[in-house]
Amino acid sequence: MASMVVQLLGFFLGFSGFAGTIVATLLPHWRSTAHVNANIITATGYMKGLWMECVWRSTGIYQCELYRSLLALPPDLQAARALMVISCLTSVLASLVSVIGMKCTRFGRGSMIKSPLVLSGGICFLCAGLLCLVTVSWTTNEVIVDFYNPLIVSGMKYEIGLAVYLGYASACLKILKQ
Repeated sequence: MASMVVQLLGFFLGFSGFAGTIVATLLPHWRSTAHVNANIITATGYMKGLWMECVWRSTGIYQCELYRSLLALPPDLQAARALMVISCLTSVLASLVSVIGMKCTRFGRGSMIKSPLVLSGGICFLCAGLLCLVTVSWTTNEVIVDFYNPLIVSGMKYEIGLAVYLGYASACLKILKQ
């Protein structure tokens, strides 16, 4: 009985990480405008994500535009997109395999294959978590390096956005599933 509860807890941790990874992938808040000038009152805030750029104006208008061309994007953004999509797909596979292999499901009851299925689902969740962790760590490094680059104008500097923090939390949930 206890192992069934542990399996369910692990599955819900992994599935919560999967949901967070999807949200982090879709949100445009990977990089947000940094206020490094003496005047912190600004009328416009910029946010960049994996799929779009957004502008927030002090009047409350929030306007987003999708990136038009995949080939025009910088290589780090292309890689981040690919890694996050692969992380989401691996999480889907992990969820399906884990559900089939858990003790509380009726599929293959009494079969010798259930235990290896749960193990392979856990390994898939671990791989998905590592893919997400690599992506958000890489993005964090890029933002920090650009922030401290003296050649970049202070109005064009970005800070780490909320989606990156959500990505860290999601990766940790999927890795903690183990």
